[in-house]
Amino acid sequence: MKKTVFISLLCVAFFSTATIAQNNTLTEKEKSEGWILMFDGETFNGWRQYNGTAMAPFWTIDQEAMRIASRAERPPRVEGQPRIPSSDIIFADKQFKNFELSIDWMVGRGANSGIFYYVQEIPGQAIFAAAPEIQILDNWNAPDNRLTANLAGSLYNMRPALPQVANPHNMWNRMVIRVKDGHVTHHMNGTKVVEYTLWTPEWDELIANSKFHDWEHFKNGPSRTGGYIGLQDHQDFPVWFRNIKIREL
Repeated sequence: MKKTVFISLLCVAFFSTATIAQNNTLTEKEKSEGWILMFDGETFNGWRQYNGTAMAPFWTIDQEAMRIASRAERPPRVEGQPRIPSSDIIFADKQFKNFELSIDWMVGRGANSGIFYYVQEIPGQAIFAAAPEIQILDNWNAPDNRLTANLAGSLYNMRPALPQVANPHNMWNRMVIRVKDGHVTHHMNGTKVVEYTLWTPEWDELIANSKFHDWEHFKNGPSRTGGYIGLQDHQDFPVWFRNIKIREL
């Protein structure tokens, strides 16, 4: 009897382990639902620097994830020399209009970053010039934590993520952004935390009450035809991204 129970437990353990999804892969169900894998865990295929032609510097692959280097890991700035441009990146293989994006993220202590959609490459402008940003932040230690609308999962500086369900630094989170005909939701760790609609009086009011109220490109954006998905290099502390996948709606 004991032997039978032991074997049964081994079988349960084996099948439980076997059903755990591997990172940076799609299940057969996801494939049938139209999901596209945007990161294979081994290369930066499909990605390049914003307003560039090649993959941005300071990104590596670590723990099956994209990792952006901390400021301390980069060459020191030389007095009198211009600041090194941010290594923001975009998935350049395709632009998206109506979509559902799922991405896992983890921050180092004090880190700050962002996920962008509807990115337009504007010469001489930063990635955030006209694109909405979903905030990525160490809520406990990053200096940007003073405003509720700047906490993790928020529509950055415009609408706070509530309830606030982000995990602390060095722990993984999952963000799902759904955009359909201008209606947008942010889900973090399985909970809906933000909802808004682009190109409406509500949207105009959000801009008017934010830091973007006098930004020319932001006031005229985002584009109604869609755009790129992007990730931010905030040039402070390390951030990791994995399990990046998208499906068109």
